Amino acid sequence: MNPAEPKLNTAVYIHRRLREAIIEGQLQSGSAIRQDEIAARYGVSKIPVREALVLLEAEGFVTSQPGRGASVTELSAAEVEEIYLMRLGLETILLERSLPNLTPLDFARTEGILHALDSDNLDPLAWQQLDREFHSGLYRGANLPRIQATVANLHGNLARYYTVYQSFGETFRVQGQQEHRAILDACRRQENAEACDLLRHHLTRSSSTLIEQLTK
Repeated sequence: MNPAEPKLNTAVYIHRRLREAIIEGQLQSGSAIRQDEIAARYGVSKIPVREALVLLEAEGFVTSQPGRGASVTELSAAEVEEIYLMRLGLETILLERSLPNLTPLDFARTEGILHALDSDNLDPLAWQQLDREFHSGLYRGANLPRIQATVANLHGNLARYYTVYQSFGETFRVQGQQEHRAILDACRRQENAEACDLLRHHLTRSSSTLIEQLTK
């Protein structure tokens, strides 16, 4: 057994647990992350904890400052604006490249996700996960793995804002679903330009709504 493997696996495990805790609000925005407490909780040394924090910082979930340690990155309108600007550019590229390669089975799967999003019993995290799956389903045929991985990470960062999404109510979700259906319909008709325009509108509106809520 490679002696580096247990350490790597432990770091990845702790990274996943801390990431979930941040997304679910167990570790709140701005709160300090104590390496010794995390190490004691999982019965490990500080080494894999530090490695996990490096991964989280690279993903934007954690901020480190010399002499002050690590803390959960603050929720901010500036972060939301930056994430959505990146999504606007990258997801348009993905959709343009993907659309000619999507199959009837791909559309059927995406339609199934859309139906699941109609459920009245979704908590905010489940809703966000399905929303992410809907978008990634449309980009399945892009064959641009680096861009797709970057977009997946951006979606992951937005998951931190699920408590803000929760306050939007039914109107936000209904409007989002109407936009999803319009995008999917344009994709099925192979109307690339229309689909990309609808996607840009959808992302721009989502960004504006979230930023407005954060700055109230």
